Amino acid sequence: MFIIRWVVGRIILLLNFVFSPSSPKRATELQAKIDAKTQNLSLYQLPACPFCVKVRRAIKREGLNIDLRNINKNESYNEELVREGGKRKVPCLKITDENQKVTWLYESSDVVTYLQQFAR
Repeated sequence: MFIIRWVVGRIILLLNFVFSPSSPKRATELQAKIDAKTQNLSLYQLPACPFCVKVRRAIKREGLNIDLRNINKNESYNEELVREGGKRKVPCLKITDENQKVTWLYESSDVVTYLQQFAR
């Protein structure tokens, strides 16, 4: 099973690289405003997870700068996701509001829908 997952994961990464969406061209001031709105967002993810790829492609397509946290490469990210988010499931968007209240948003479609508001 490991070999199949590894091969499929590499195929997903290759296709994502070849067909990567382009980021929109924006005025510097507008991009700075968008970056300020998204500075308190972090995406807990795995590189070859197809649902994580879907979210990362949306991030790039919308031109958002969001902290990507690979839970396999950094054990503290994995522990934080389980401890605070409640489960080891990716993709998961950590949303910290202006009052430092944290919300954990799971499900790739919900994350993409949430992120689209920042590009408008």
